Amino acid sequence: MSPKLLQRPTYLERALMFRDTDLVKVVTGVRRCGKSSLLQLVREHIEGEGVPGRSFASLNLEDRESGVRTDGDLYEWCKSRMGEGKTYLFLDEIQRVEGWHDAVNSLRVGFDCDIYLTGSNAFLLSGELATYLSGRYVEVKMLPLTFREYSDFCGLRPAEGNSIMLRDGGDPVLTEDLIMRYLRFGGMPAIASLATTQAQHEAYLSSLYETVVVRDILDRERNATERAISNPDMLRLVCEFLADNVGNTMSANGIAGALSQTAKVTDKTVAAYVKALNDAYAFYPAKRYDLHGKAVLRTLPKQYIVDTGLRSYLMGYRESDAGRVFENAVYLQLLHDGWSVHVGKLYQKEVDFVCIREGEVLYAQVTDSMVDEATRERELAPLRSIADNHPKWVVARQGIYPPDIDGIRIVRAADFFLN
Repeated sequence: MSPKLLQRPTYLERALMFRDTDLVKVVTGVRRCGKSSLLQLVREHIEGEGVPGRSFASLNLEDRESGVRTDGDLYEWCKSRMGEGKTYLFLDEIQRVEGWHDAVNSLRVGFDCDIYLTGSNAFLLSGELATYLSGRYVEVKMLPLTFREYSDFCGLRPAEGNSIMLRDGGDPVLTEDLIMRYLRFGGMPAIASLATTQAQHEAYLSSLYETVVVRDILDRERNATERAISNPDMLRLVCEFLADNVGNTMSANGIAGALSQTAKVTDKTVAAYVKALNDAYAFYPAKRYDLHGKAVLRTLPKQYIVDTGLRSYLMGYRESDAGRVFENAVYLQLLHDGWSVHVGKLYQKEVDFVCIREGEVLYAQVTDSMVDEATRERELAPLRSIADNHPKWVVARQGIYPPDIDGIRIVRAADFFLN
């Protein structure tokens, strides 16, 4: 299970899109999703061009041996590594240095350099960066591995219409089986392997959870002026509730009511804890979109967990609700592909996902299976009710269906994830 540097071309392309400009490239995402490896990939790509006169410097701010503690230390460390030509700076977990934005802005203005940063909390971009860098940054939002990346990491490639996966010198693997393994164990790069056991996965995800909670939520709140998040037990309860209810609409008041049998908590406190989990990129909110009024609604969003393996760890590796886990994975794939994803509301009907990207619109229903006629009608009815001509899909994990029903495209899970 030794980590290996996986090529992640989508993110590499996004990180390089604004290279050699004074825009600071900020890679964000949950801890251990591959941000540090992306910085290394960017560096290797630029170094590989072999242009003379360029200089390169990489710094992990969680490495205490670097001696960098303050923004002044950071500025001097980077300054001492500036070359005669353009210098490429790669600064990992930049939020560990208080006042880092002053140093980065000074470097951006004062030297011929191209700057790439990573951060593991949305607090990084909650006004500080916009204020101190005057909008001179671009964000690269990173997620754990997609199913395609996961299969690449496992050394597998699709064959026979995506129904099986092959590896050199090994037995074929049914794509459906690999999808179920992916839904169970998720896509954290360090443990993406066919050899990973549940015990290994549980130990790793326990460490990840404690890191996210202690470093990215509780520690930050301890240093905040107003300490809204201070109870790790309550944070765990809220986290488990969100994980158990992925794909369900919910409100802070509803969560507080559901937790009232376990702990006394107000809706205001719940809202603060949910926001903290969103800021740590542990969960992503999907707001509702009124298809009749063409407006985003403020009430009753859904929450999706950043990694289905984290949900398995929190929920005890149960297999009773594969449909909602599959819906979560489809949501993450859509985010990876650059869609802005909402939950569609059309009068009394709901469309799982309304996806918007650069003027494109896609409507998508997600189902574990719709072999049953009643289930099929329930999934198709909301899409049939939409009067416009934008593409409409149903993504189904199980079952064999015609490729098109009443102009609605039926997409197999394997084709959705691999094509």
